[in-house]
Amino acid sequence: MTTQAPAEACDLLIEAGWVVPVVPHGMVLEQHAVAVRQGEIVAVLPIREARQRFEPREVVSRPHSALIPGLVNAHTHNPMTLLRGIADDLPLMEWLQGHIWPVEGAVIGPQFVADGITLSVAEMLRGGTTCANENYFFPDAQAAVYKRLGFRARVGLPVIDFPTAWAKNDDEYFDRAIEVHDQWRDDALVSTAFVPHAPYTVSDASFERIRMLADQLDMPIHLHTHETAHEVEESLHKHGQRPLARLDRLGLVTDRLVAVHMTAVDDAEIALCAERGVVVVHCPESNLKLASGFCPVGRFEKAGVVLAIGTDGCASNNDLDMFGETRTAAQLAKAVAGDAAAFSAASALRAATLGGARAVGFEDRIGSIEAGKRADLACVDLARIETQPLHHVISQLVYAVGRHQVTDVWIDGHRKLEDGRLADLDPDALIANAREWRSRIASIRID
Repeated sequence: MTTQAPAEACDLLIEAGWVVPVVPHGMVLEQHAVAVRQGEIVAVLPIREARQRFEPREVVSRPHSALIPGLVNAHTHNPMTLLRGIADDLPLMEWLQGHIWPVEGAVIGPQFVADGITLSVAEMLRGGTTCANENYFFPDAQAAVYKRLGFRARVGLPVIDFPTAWAKNDDEYFDRAIEVHDQWRDDALVSTAFVPHAPYTVSDASFERIRMLADQLDMPIHLHTHETAHEVEESLHKHGQRPLARLDRLGLVTDRLVAVHMTAVDDAEIALCAERGVVVVHCPESNLKLASGFCPVGRFEKAGVVLAIGTDGCASNNDLDMFGETRTAAQLAKAVAGDAAAFSAASALRAATLGGARAVGFEDRIGSIEAGKRADLACVDLARIETQPLHHVISQLVYAVGRHQVTDVWIDGHRKLEDGRLADLDPDALIANAREWRSRIASIRID
């Protein structure tokens, strides 16, 4: 006579019609469950086996839903959500220099940053995003808000060649960067990266200093580069080299580099990214809206480059909808490549999850549903009219799902969205605060 082993305790058992673990690539597990203990995924197994093996404190049953890794927004400027829609239908440099920078100069500060991020976190959670690769000023204020809200983030330490409200000169940018890094270096949710703005706004000396510190402190370098053909032309005129060649000369083209946009690239540059382990972040909707160009995702994918997806900031997108961004990325890649098989649904979903985790440097923690990883998860209701009939789960997630179908979100095993309702944030208060900022920003005169 055999005796049944005693049930294992766990904090949470999520039962789903489908679990999409992302690893192995393209797999869908029907009628599976994910067991969570102390914020960690401890098992992924059929529901019947899970009920026998575990004694959970809480069971969440979603028989008509897909459970996926939380989406990772691999490039964003979340405080700029308060600037959503202030300057549309303009080319990049006119938009940036003629509108965004002047308005930012009038409002930027810790409160602007904190309120913008709080509004952004609410939007991201409602759309299944659980991690952001942040790129903005006042990283100390950013980190504090992300931590308070229990949202996972890689916070950028800015470097740029002109004074801002954050720092007055090169030394102050670096001194303040190290202070913020030291404060957050051991945190479980919030980490730091260097975020030099772009090759056209950062000197060789600053790039060399960034490279040295990034190596010493084991930090990523998150950088807009090759965003437009104009940027490449200017670099050739000023430096006699294309931006990536200049960065390579300065020792930055390594597996630490997270290269954002990458629209104006040639085959040699794609091969160099593949050889060095550079992660490329594709921001298709921002690139389309600013007419910046087309990232050749299909060619990057064929070369073996790790791809991630980002929304960019709400001032140039104008939303933080990673489901919409992933759909655009997959469809645009096919048109650019002239190949309907380019950047498949499974590849796009991987870029939005595990690829993003790699860009943020958290691939050992998040990005796939595997035992030993943290429980950053999102549940997507596939029983809605918009996703019927359901023939292929991953295809529906990429090509048909809307972010309104996200019902539940967990970060580190903590419930952040329940049946579509924010667990820790008051929507009415967020809207009221956003309206106050709207009035203040509307009063700013741009000469």
